[in-house]
Amino acid sequence: MPTLIRLVIMLLFLAGLVYAGMFALVTFVKPEPKEVTIRIPSRDLLGGGEPTLPGRAPAPAPADEAAPATP
Repeated sequence: MPTLIRLVIMLLFLAGLVYAGMFALVTFVKPEPKEVTIRIPSRDLLGGGEPTLPGRAPAPAPADEAAPATP
């Protein structure tokens, strides 16, 4: 029985250390906001085609009507 009590006391002590560490982080560490820039390709903004779904190949570009057809 004494070893069980010793184990419980040690676990409580370790839990207290973890709690004290978390409290210290919350109290002393202040986050600094910063600006984030995300680049979006112009073809996505201009609607240059159908969006590609994950796991699928991109749709082929439409053929020009002015180009001569090969026989």
